[in-house]
Amino acid sequence: MLRNNILVRTSIYILVIIVFTYIGFSIISSQSDTESNKADFSSNLEEPLIDPLEVELYKLQQRDLQIAVQEYFEKAIAAGDIVGAGVSIVKGDSIVISDGFGKRDINQNNPIDGETVFRLGSLSKGFAGVLAANLKSEGKLHWEDKVSDFIPTFRLGDKNNTENITLANILSHTSGTPYHSYTNLVEAGLPLTKIAERFKDVVPISKPGMMYSYQNAMFALCEEVIYKATGQNISTSLTNRFFKPLGMKNINMDYEALASEDNVALPHSPIKNGWRTLSLNSNYYNAIAAGGINASALDMAKWMRFLLGHNPELMNKTALLETFNPFVEIKGSSKYYQRWPGHLKSHYGFGWRIHTFLEDESDTPKTVWHHGGSVNNYRNEIAVYPDSDLGICVLLNSNSKLARTVIPDLHQIIKEVYNTPAPSTVHNHLKNADNPTG
Repeated sequence: MLRNNILVRTSIYILVIIVFTYIGFSIISSQSDTESNKADFSSNLEEPLIDPLEVELYKLQQRDLQIAVQEYFEKAIAAGDIVGAGVSIVKGDSIVISDGFGKRDINQNNPIDGETVFRLGSLSKGFAGVLAANLKSEGKLHWEDKVSDFIPTFRLGDKNNTENITLANILSHTSGTPYHSYTNLVEAGLPLTKIAERFKDVVPISKPGMMYSYQNAMFALCEEVIYKATGQNISTSLTNRFFKPLGMKNINMDYEALASEDNVALPHSPIKNGWRTLSLNSNYYNAIAAGGINASALDMAKWMRFLLGHNPELMNKTALLETFNPFVEIKGSSKYYQRWPGHLKSHYGFGWRIHTFLEDESDTPKTVWHHGGSVNNYRNEIAVYPDSDLGICVLLNSNSKLARTVIPDLHQIIKEVYNTPAPSTVHNHLKNADNPTG
């Protein structure tokens, strides 16, 4: 039904534009071919006029997208699949959607909005990867830096193995540690320096750089490397370099700040015929890089706009793209994202998964930078499509199976709405006037 409605509306818009364009050309051709008219026409070519019909088409596409997204999440809430969601969609330099659906607490009448704060879980890794690339561009760090040079008590395997573990390895989950080594110590609240010492008791499963094996504790050691390289903790570095300049006003990185937040979505667990509200816990605030950042949908929209390259004053594109270099292949086919339509391959960069996929009937592979996150019964997804200048982020205050398909679902909705995209001149003209969130 949604697809049919969109197709009908789009057909009408195209028909109207064709008719008015024909009329416009008829008027132009009937004018006398004087030199002054030639000059006027040439001037118009130099500064293209914005067709009001195209402006209206762009506005209607925005409206249709907002309606379709609202219908999607209201249906999920009515079916009991989720309690609530914070949703942001960025297209080009515009934040098209930054909104909330459902409740912050299933037992209270407190709706989620674009500034409601959620725990991000492993979406935090993406921030750490970008920060590391930023420091590398300044010469403060290098991907080949040895972890043991920054954390002298760190050991994994023999001396030769330890000295071959680099910053790139811990950011890409290729240090050679078994799957989720010492995640239990992170959740127990041990300081990272103490966790680093424990790796001497772990037997490596591969040489550094050879195998992808997902980590939290090992990944979080990048915080200590960043601190030694800059003299600032990761919270200060992220805030000063990105969060403040981008106007990410709701973001924070500690349990106390989250617990004192009024507009916060509480976590939920499923019970028979419903949901049960849970308490916030303090897990992962000792390992911010791995899972300790809290943010709103609006914050994530501003972050995705930056990732798409629309804030070059903060970080040049070449440096930013190093974050998304496919460092190691994620083999197999059992992961939920490996079952997305058109999926070809998955790799891991530095804090990000990089997928290649075929879209519709195209033979040209496209790219999506993606990560999921789960902590304290929150479940989140972020996906950035650089080829389409598009970003999608969904924050859920329940560990719902909807997270497995929400990205391709929304991507399909967006494609259907924008299957006749407005020209870029219209998009640039309207990005401030029609941006619902600034």
